[in-house]
Amino acid sequence: MKCEICKMKIEETFLKKIIGTYVKDAKGKKHTVCFQCQGKFMNNKDEMVKQIE
Repeated sequence: MKCEICKMKIEETFLKKIIGTYVKDAKGKKHTVCFQCQGKFMNNKDEMVKQIE
């Protein structure tokens, strides 16, 4: 699985959960975001969605 902002591979735990988050856009589609990009855009979800598009 890859981050949709930086295109790097997202690490997973031994239970196959991603180390990062999912973000929904205005249409309700889920996008994956890695831990580093989540930290950069922590306070503003709208900025994170703009980077994906």
